[in-house]
Amino acid sequence: MRILLDTNIFIDREQDHVLSRELAKLLQTLNKLRAELVIHPLSVSELRRDSNIKRREVNLSKIEAYSHLERPPNPNNDTSFCESIGPAKNSHDDVDNALLYAVYKNAVEFFITEDREIHKKAHTIGVGERVFLISEALYDFNRCLPSREISPTPPALVKDNMHNLDPQDPIFDSLRVDYPGFDEWFIEKAQEGRECYVHRRTDGSLGAILIYKIEDEPIPSIPRLPKKKRLKIATMKVEHVGYKIGELLLKVSIDIALKNNITEIYLTHFTQPKGDRLIDLVSEYGFRKSSILQHENRQEDVYVKSLCARGHDVSSLLPVQISQLYYPSFYDGDSIRKFIIPIRPAFHDLLFTDFPRGRQTKIYEHSGEFGIEGNTIRKAYLTHSRIKKIEPGDIILFYRSADMKAITSIGVVDNFFLDTSDPDDIIRIIGKRSVYSRDAIERSNKPLTIILFRHHFHLPHCVTINELRSANVLSWAPQSITEIDNTEYRWVKQQGGINESYTVH
Repeated sequence: MRILLDTNIFIDREQDHVLSRELAKLLQTLNKLRAELVIHPLSVSELRRDSNIKRREVNLSKIEAYSHLERPPNPNNDTSFCESIGPAKNSHDDVDNALLYAVYKNAVEFFITEDREIHKKAHTIGVGERVFLISEALYDFNRCLPSREISPTPPALVKDNMHNLDPQDPIFDSLRVDYPGFDEWFIEKAQEGRECYVHRRTDGSLGAILIYKIEDEPIPSIPRLPKKKRLKIATMKVEHVGYKIGELLLKVSIDIALKNNITEIYLTHFTQPKGDRLIDLVSEYGFRKSSILQHENRQEDVYVKSLCARGHDVSSLLPVQISQLYYPSFYDGDSIRKFIIPIRPAFHDLLFTDFPRGRQTKIYEHSGEFGIEGNTIRKAYLTHSRIKKIEPGDIILFYRSADMKAITSIGVVDNFFLDTSDPDDIIRIIGKRSVYSRDAIERSNKPLTIILFRHHFHLPHCVTINELRSANVLSWAPQSITEIDNTEYRWVKQQGGINESYTVH
């Protein structure tokens, strides 16, 4: 992205002054976007003609850090352009017209100027949307920056920058073997300010790491993957095993993509022929081998995942398969049932650690440990309800009782086990995905129904019991699993603000 800067945004003709706060913020933003900032040669020539020597030297020093626009187009040879903007009144007008012509002829993509007359001319010739005031540019280009608003993560997982990591940490040893240029790559990305998520063990070493990058370019693989905005998982590695941290890192990656309007994620990997834990994990959530990167002596596989089922032929897939392959997209057509499930706040906090509204963290989380069930995408819910209608692919809406008294979250049923009594069977089914301890399961006096599900979204706007009653979705707060019809579900979905782009009907 190449942006032309008018010298009037730097220069006050009457006095020396520092850059305005807005301009300083704008330059920081453009630097983060790696925009190429250029000055028109005629602007420099105009400054050099200033008879006030001190002012001239100060003004020239302010722009010396910027490149000059090479071989700029000449407006005097374009009769149509000159007629559209009218004759120049003086030499200053000549310079302004030349700057505007650089935009008109696409020598630059955008132009930033505080000169209101130039803005009027820009609209006259049809390039007004590409000519910005400083305040307009700050607003628009800030929207191009990667979003930093992602769902909360457990305290044991910390957002950091690569320059704060020790490249000699043992977690990088296997990467150094697989990638001979790893050390050079690490230094380069650290200098770029690359961000990451890390889990540090009590001895300070890394237990897990996620390094990511937002790209908008083709992937030079075989076959070549076309230019597209994607999230690249550059590194995802877990040494502190047994806590579902890999699933948590995958969830964080998906959340970053969603917050930045990205619908495709990819990673490259030297796939192990047997027992490749990374590929086993990501395959559960729709990553598929799409191409290869050819290196000198070996090839690296490219795995791509689409977050949006729309635009893909899913007619042959079952609802539960859509949830698995295109997660977090899900099928919510009329052919599947919808249920509201009440859950107490204490269990809600444990099961949904990324819930964005005031969860109380636990002491162990601040000592570098995790609540395993909160890390997972695939979770388990146990109930004494005798409901028998739930099937894989059905929609479940979680109603947080007692404090919020509202529907907060939505998931898709993976599997359903009715009336299970043997604690060993229950533990085997739920693994580490439930908030219920073995002791609590063994103390249960009744058979338990087990719902295995994938958590897809928290509702952007929780739907309260008062709203549910006013809309006749519920008559009172649910005490057990309650089925709602499709019309009622669509109302909840609309009120809750679920993004239609990630649903399939």
